[in-house]
Order: sequence, then C-alpha cells, then structure tokens
Amino acid sequence: MTALALPTPRLISAEVLKLRKRRGLVVTVSPMTVGAAIFIVALLEILHLANPGHHGPAGGINNLGHELVLLSLLGSVAAGIIGATAGAGDLAAGVFRELVVTGRSRMALYRSRVPGTLLFLAPLVIVAYAIVAAASRVFAGGLPTPSLHTIVVSGLWLLLDVTFYLLVAIGVGSVIGSRTTTIAILLAFRLALTPLLLAISFLGVIRELVPGAALQRLEPGGFGDTIRQGPHIVMSTSAAVAVLIGWLVVWLAVGGWRTATRDA
Repeated sequence: MTALALPTPRLISAEVLKLRKRRGLVVTVSPMTVGAAIFIVALLEILHLANPGHHGPAGGINNLGHELVLLSLLGSVAAGIIGATAGAGDLAAGVFRELVVTGRSRMALYRSRVPGTLLFLAPLVIVAYAIVAAASRVFAGGLPTPSLHTIVVSGLWLLLDVTFYLLVAIGVGSVIGSRTTTIAILLAFRLALTPLLLAISFLGVIRELVPGAALQRLEPGGFGDTIRQGPHIVMSTSAAVAVLIGWLVVWLAVGGWRTATRDA
C-alpha cells in the first residue's frame, strides 16, 4: 500500500512552501531565469539605442534563438539546484526523521517533490520565456520575427529541458542525500561531460544514450543553427523520447527506493 501512496495537495503545498521559504534558493534561481531574461533584452536594446549602426534591434527570430539557448542553459542549472534541494533538503536540515515518525508515507513524501518543485520552477521559466518571446516581436525593428507556432513550440521545449534536469536532480539528490554533491555532479554532467561525450565521434550510437543528444533532437525548428549546441547527433524522435523517459524512470525509481529504505 505504501508503494502506491500518492502525494496529497497538502504535502505538495508544503513542498512548495519549503522551497519558497529558502531565501537563498529564491535569490539564486530567480536571476538565472527571470533576471537573465530581463538583463539580456535590456542589454540588447540599450546597445541598439546607443549605436544602432553597429548593434541591430533587440528582437527578431535570431535573438530569440540565442536567448532560448541561454535560458536552456541557466534554466537547467537552476532546475538542478532546485531538484537537489528538494531531494536532499530534508536530510540536510535534519527533519527527515521527524517527517517519517509522524506516520506519513515515505513514498508520498518523495512523490510530492515532483509536483512541488514543478510548481516552484515552472512559473519562473514561463515568465522568463514570455519576456524574451515578447521582445522578439516588440523590438524586432525590420528583422524577421518568429511565428506564433515557433514561439509556442520553443516554450514547450524549454519547459521539457528544465523539467528533465529537475526530475533527474530529485532522483540523484534522494539517492546521494547531499545537496552540494548532487549539484556538483549535475553541473559537471550538464556543462562539461555532455558536450564532451557528444563531441567524441568514435562512440557512435552510444552518444544517443546521452540526454543532451535527445534534447537536441527535439529542439524546435525555425532557428537554423542558432540554437544548436555541439555536433548534430542523428537519431529518431521516438528514440529521443525513449532516452529521456528511460533516464527519468531509472533515477526517479532509484530515488524512491532510497527514500523508502533509508534509515530515518
């Protein structure tokens, strides 16, 4: 019965509240999402107003592509920090035992972290993307602008990107039990190891197992090579989806198992 326990709205709300009360966390992830969007749009517009002959308008589809890459990078890092905090935060704060001895289901506590972290992170990512998407049309000047379809699909891809790293971070954090170590591992994997693995051509089909390759395959069209990060890995859409689902299933399952068997 415990294995089937689902999180209640009260547990989910408590998870969101725990994250919001961490001022250091809010101060860290807000500039990496909303703050980054405001900064890059403002910077491009100021440069254009100061020297329009040298700097083009702040909008347009190409600028949106570059901003999408930036938000993807910073958003995945923010997602890793939030997921690690949710996965290992109770242990680090010494309250895991108190939560368990109250009789709450360990699996319900674990599963509440998924919707709780999503409710905390998603609004920040949505607002950040809305800023750059609006700027791509409002400040376009005479540059080509992205279509509504491109804007919507790009936003969904960005949410997929950050959600993937968020859920993996929850699983890894729950297994390791250390917020700092989890963040370090995820940052190294996202920023260093993934580009390195994708660049090693002799690995061949093995590179398709790297989530970065799968996310690259699902990147929205319409930007040309603007948002492409690293070498292009040829794989089918179904394979890309299977790789992402596989990573999530494994890490969330292992994280749930560790939470259920950990000494309180």
